[in-house]
Amino acid sequence: MSPTVDTLVIRRPDDWHLHLRDGAVLESVLGHTAAQFDRAIVMPNLTPPVTATAQALAYRERILSALAKTEYVGKFEPLMTLYLTDNTQPEEIVRAKESGFVHGVKLYPAGATTNSDAGVTDLLKNCSKVLAQMQESGMPLLMHGEVTDPSIDLFDREAVFIERVMIPMRKAFPELKVVFEHLTTAEGAAYVSQAEGPVAATITAHHLLYNRNALFQGGLQPHWYCLPVLKREKHRQALVDAATSDSNRFFLGTDSAPHSRSRKEQSCGCAGCYTALHAMELYASAFDKAGRLDRLEAFASLNGPAFYGLPVNEGTMTLQRSQFTIPESVEMAGEPLIPLAAGQALDWSVVS
Repeated sequence: MSPTVDTLVIRRPDDWHLHLRDGAVLESVLGHTAAQFDRAIVMPNLTPPVTATAQALAYRERILSALAKTEYVGKFEPLMTLYLTDNTQPEEIVRAKESGFVHGVKLYPAGATTNSDAGVTDLLKNCSKVLAQMQESGMPLLMHGEVTDPSIDLFDREAVFIERVMIPMRKAFPELKVVFEHLTTAEGAAYVSQAEGPVAATITAHHLLYNRNALFQGGLQPHWYCLPVLKREKHRQALVDAATSDSNRFFLGTDSAPHSRSRKEQSCGCAGCYTALHAMELYASAFDKAGRLDRLEAFASLNGPAFYGLPVNEGTMTLQRSQFTIPESVEMAGEPLIPLAAGQALDWSVVS
C-alpha cells in the first residue's frame, strides 16, 4: 500500500490507445489529449480506414495541422498505426517500418466495434505473410481481443479470443510483438502476465474504475457503453491488480472515443467512452483507491515507452488531491459530447 500523499509528480504520460477521428471532431478533441499526454497511439478506424503508409502520413499531417490551432504546438506527437485487412501486403509493413512514424498495425476482427467492417475475417488464414513480415520487422500487432461469433456471449468474447485466436497466433509467431488492447477480463490479465515472448496490454481508466453495473444504474446509460463492454466486478479487480502490479507488461491506453450526444442517445448507440478530457484524474483515482499511487508512473509513463522502444518523456506532470468535477458536456464540432461520469467529482486534479 502507498503512504497517503496529496501531491504526485510523475514523468509526462503517454496514451497508447486513442481515437481522434478526423475533421471538425479531431479539431474539437485533440487539445484534451495534448493537455495530458505527450504522445498517443492513434487508432486507424476512420471511414475509410487508414490501411496504407501514405494514408497514415496524410492523417498525421491533418492531426499536426489541428494541433497548430491549439496551445500545444510542438508538445504532442501522434504515433500512427495501420488498419490490418485481409488484403494487407507484406510490402506495406516494410514501408510502414521504414517511415519512422508508423508504430503498430491494428487488428480489428471484422464487425467487432465502431468502423471495423473492413477488419480481418481469419487472421492466420489471410494474414500469415503479413504477420511474418511484422515479426521480422519488429512491428507490433495491436489486437482488439474479441471474437465476433454471435453464438458466443458478449461478456465471454475476450476469453474465447485468447483460446481461438491469440494462442494459435502466438504459437505460429512467437517473436511477434503483441499488444492486447483495452484488456477487460481476469483471463486476459492472466494470459498477458504469464505468456512467453513480447506480449503487453493496455488498460482503460473506465475498466479499472467501473463494472457492468454502471451501464444500468438509473436506467440504461449509453455514455458508459463501450466495446469491449464493462465486465463483472471480479474482472475489474483483476485489472486493478494487473495495472498496479510490478509487471511492466501493462500500460495506459484510454481508448477514448468521441461520439456526439445524439449518436450515443439513439436507438443504436455508438460504442465508446470519452475520457481524454479527464484521463489522468480517472487513473489517479483508480490507483489511489487501490492504495498503489506509487505504481502510477510506471503504468502511465514508463512501461509503454519500454515496450515500443521509445524514450521516456522528459517533462513532468503534477497531480494534486483536490476535487475535480467532470463537466456535464463539452462542445464537439457544434454538438455536445458527454464525458464519462459527467457531473461526478473525482478526488484528483492535474495541476501542471
